[in-house]
Amino acid sequence: MTPETSRIIEMAWEDRTPFEAIKTLYGLSEPDVILLMRSNLKSKAFKNWRARVSGRTSKHLALRSPDISRGYCRTQYKIAGNKRR
Repeated sequence: MTPETSRIIEMAWEDRTPFEAIKTLYGLSEPDVILLMRSNLKSKAFKNWRARVSGRTSKHLALRSPDISRGYCRTQYKIAGNKRR
């Protein structure tokens, strides 16, 4: 798996990263991301991911609240054990 593919998978798992951000950075539409996830994750992990993101408004800019203006939690890297890579 390439570092780029790994980063796309990470972004797809993140709750606040919209599919539009992946499209802007990597040129992959939502269906392309779904295909990438299906081919790179184990079956159970893919099913869990699909259940998690299906209907999640934060994964689509048009549906998300205007109060959400960033892609991560302010305290994400301040909590013990959550270290930036």
